[in-house]
Amino acid sequence: MADIQNARETERVGWSQARPAGDEKPPVSTSRGLLGISRGDWTMFGAIAVIALATGIVNALSAAQDAAWRGAGYDLGRRLFWEMSSVTVILLTIPLLVLAVRRMRRTPGLAMRAGIGALALLGCSALHITGMVGIRKFALWLAGGSYDFHFSFATVFYEFRKDTVTYLLIAGTVWLFDSRRDLKKAAATVPAGATASQQPIGPDLIWLRDGTSRIRVAPREILWVASAGNYIEYCLADGTRHLIRGTLAAAEGELVRFGIVRVHRTRLANLDRVTSVDLKPSGDFELTFDDGQTLQGSRRYRSSAASLGDRTRPA
Repeated sequence: MADIQNARETERVGWSQARPAGDEKPPVSTSRGLLGISRGDWTMFGAIAVIALATGIVNALSAAQDAAWRGAGYDLGRRLFWEMSSVTVILLTIPLLVLAVRRMRRTPGLAMRAGIGALALLGCSALHITGMVGIRKFALWLAGGSYDFHFSFATVFYEFRKDTVTYLLIAGTVWLFDSRRDLKKAAATVPAGATASQQPIGPDLIWLRDGTSRIRVAPREILWVASAGNYIEYCLADGTRHLIRGTLAAAEGELVRFGIVRVHRTRLANLDRVTSVDLKPSGDFELTFDDGQTLQGSRRYRSSAASLGDRTRPA
């Protein structure tokens, strides 16, 4: 299958609801307030803050207890101060991390996403270390004391290693939270009997809206559908392709009734257009369509290929 390209060059696109203008539902509001942050964002920030604070308190209690067992004194206050100064700076850097995660979600290509993630991790860790040390130095200076970070490569790497785990966990939480919210928003905008990504206009036709153009498509003309970041790509039998904003899961839910089923984690195939299936020893398989195109399927979805019966060719 040809690589999926031009995601960023395509206009923001979606599925036409094919309704008269006066009958359209109002857009779903995200209820954005201060700095464009929605209520859902505040809920997410709050949950992360509670977990971070709880983890910091437990770490402080454990460190104080370990010190007491070593005969160094319990000194819980000092341990709490170390932990809370770190947690405070981490919480302050979360908005930057959220922006990076959302930029990654909009960016096609694993290499680009990895680059954005690496820059975000390095930036957040640098801010965390600098801010944490600054708070400790300033607070102890006010108290008439001093704080020595013992700056060295080993010390910075030690902190960076901990930051990597912390920020990856937070970024994963943000990614999952946003994915769940996108699915709920899509479901909220779906008219009865249709998914968020498409609107049937008859028993054998659907509307696609590609930019400013509306395209009426017969499901039989679809060869395959593939995920492309926040988009899904449709390949038609006449060779044309359409990049549509949406999710593969939403497309699958509507197209399965037309015999277009999942054959790979990121791909759907129209089994009615398949002329042969080559089963591999690994369990994977290759579909050949009636126009000569081929598409790889994974062993997890081998049952889809098995349903084609005499069109399968054992390896």
